[in-house]
Amino acid sequence: MSRRTISLFTLANRYAAAVKSQNVLATRPALRFYSTENSAQKPQQSDTDGSNPLEGAVAEATKKLTEEIEILSKEVNDLKEKNDELLDKYKRSLADSENLRTRLTKQIADAKVFGIQSFCKDLLEVADILGHATDAVPKDELNENNPHLKNLYEGLTMTKASLLQVFKRHGLEPINPLNEKFNPNMHEALFEKDDATVEPSTVVVVTKLGYKLHERCIRPALVGVSKS
Repeated sequence: MSRRTISLFTLANRYAAAVKSQNVLATRPALRFYSTENSAQKPQQSDTDGSNPLEGAVAEATKKLTEEIEILSKEVNDLKEKNDELLDKYKRSLADSENLRTRLTKQIADAKVFGIQSFCKDLLEVADILGHATDAVPKDELNENNPHLKNLYEGLTMTKASLLQVFKRHGLEPINPLNEKFNPNMHEALFEKDDATVEPSTVVVVTKLGYKLHERCIRPALVGVSKS
């Protein structure tokens, strides 16, 4: 309990005691004093100015009590304002912490999914080389007269197929948009070509396959599109 609160209770007790004393004096019969020189009964005269010291003490105590109440009320209002300010800051900090936690959770999940993105980009060059090697083998030479070439071609084809299966298992898939509508998010147009058999802005030539990792394009397909 603060000193100001103790002072408030002290003033209140003094005020109650003063009021009680005043009530007791009011109900007590007036004392009469008799002179030895005069046998006639003469009551003692009150103060000439008619003032009562008890009333002055009560008024002073009431004034101090009122001042203390006003000071305490002001302190209570100040504390309420500080409490509201701290509560608002706490709510804002809580909201910021929740947003930060959500962002970190999303970043961790993305890191788990797309952490191999750089590694996949490096392996795409290997897939491209295998694709060029298989495409460069003349198909009419793949017969029993050239068993070594046939075995080499089959080995390259199996290696490429195995590599693509590994890509698919980790969410990496090729993009071959032939005869599809041009999509600037997935395709990169290198040239335009006249082709009346398809609608305008249709992919008619794919010069290099694109790849996407879990629906995220990590390499756009290099294509040629039909003129509008």
